[in-house]
Amino acid sequence: MKTLIYSDVHGNLPAFEKMLIEEGPCDKYICLGDLVNYGPWSNECVELALSLPNTEIIMGNHEESFVDGYYNGRNSLVKIFFSHTYSKFHKIEEIKNFIPYTNLGKFICTHTLDNKYIFPDTKVKLEANHIIGHSHIQFKYKNNSFVLYNCGSVGQNRKYINEINYLVYSSKTEIIKMKSLVYDINPLIKKMKKEYYPKECIDYYLNKEKKQLTSL
Repeated sequence: MKTLIYSDVHGNLPAFEKMLIEEGPCDKYICLGDLVNYGPWSNECVELALSLPNTEIIMGNHEESFVDGYYNGRNSLVKIFFSHTYSKFHKIEEIKNFIPYTNLGKFICTHTLDNKYIFPDTKVKLEANHIIGHSHIQFKYKNNSFVLYNCGSVGQNRKYINEINYLVYSSKTEIIKMKSLVYDINPLIKKMKKEYYPKECIDYYLNKEKKQLTSL
């Protein structure tokens, strides 16, 4: 059985769709949270995720903020994004049903660990095998005889803003493959401008480092 594991789409429908088209039909889908905020398609990304067969969707911190009706973090730019995207969001009842975690083979799938950003150099003593998202960087980490995978971000890669990261798990072999794609970010920028995003938000995407579109 083939399972696609992804996280942190953040309202970026073109990136989400490209990943699904590239990977083709899967037997199971696991979203590790944060379908919403930042990009202009939060509603559509929730709808698409829910439409996938045999899907499980984990509650991310941005879904929690949307359910609560406010963003309680300190990042001023995120507050600006939240103010713009939350006012247009109408899938609150749907995201309330997202789950806290799920299991996949020997792995526990959650949005993150202890509500922290886990990076490749973060010191974590693992007590189980984990698959997480949240920090928008894809990596594999071994510790204490256990393994942690961070699947990275579909819609808002921390290093290359136009790179999609996700994982594919085979239940037959129990092997996890780390996947990467490059997509055209221009439709996202165009849509943000059309919806009158604040300049700070558009500049965030424009100023991030980008990979060459060799896969297009």
